[in-house]
Amino acid sequence: MTKYKVVYDRANCTGVAACTIVAEKFWQMDSDDKADLVGATLTGNDIWEREIDENDLPKNQEAARSCPVKVIKIFDEANKEVL
Repeated sequence: MTKYKVVYDRANCTGVAACTIVAEKFWQMDSDDKADLVGATLTGNDIWEREIDENDLPKNQEAARSCPVKVIKIFDEANKEVL
């Protein structure tokens, strides 16, 4: 099964919450009015990453597309951005 990496730039999140509406299993609002990527690991400078499989790709792609400030990126195993 193909794996993907969701990369989230939390520092630049504006708190619109569109991601939480379309993919609530993966995205939740925090008390500071920014989204959190559930199960993610901090990789530095408020960049969070989480691995997902192909079954979870469509919902996360929808979350990335719905983000007005484009702080959600998804990469395949070859590190190519997929949207």
